[in-house]
Amino acid sequence: MSEIAKIIGQRIRNYRTEKGLSQEKLAEMSGCHPTYIGQVERGEKNATLESIEKISSAMNVPLSKLFEKLGEDTDESIPLKCYEFIASKSKSEQEHLYKMLVELDAYKNQ
Repeated sequence: MSEIAKIIGQRIRNYRTEKGLSQEKLAEMSGCHPTYIGQVERGEKNATLESIEKISSAMNVPLSKLFEKLGEDTDESIPLKCYEFIASKSKSEQEHLYKMLVELDAYKNQ
């Protein structure tokens, strides 16, 4: 499947887990089948925009959040690679990574 499908799927999974939703609950809320949710999250299904809109609406996440920074050349951009890496983590993991970076920066500047 395409890299975009994998990225969108990972972002959906991140928001779903951050909100404490199971795949089954998200499927119920969005009107999609639980198997379909899993396939989308793994990047195995090329979801329609309609389905992605239903899923994002059910999670109360703007479509723009799922699609931000897509299509930009991440091969050459370290900040974009970092963004994708951190965006793929849960909220608590993001906070922990940020604290680590701040501490590392402070240590470097001693």
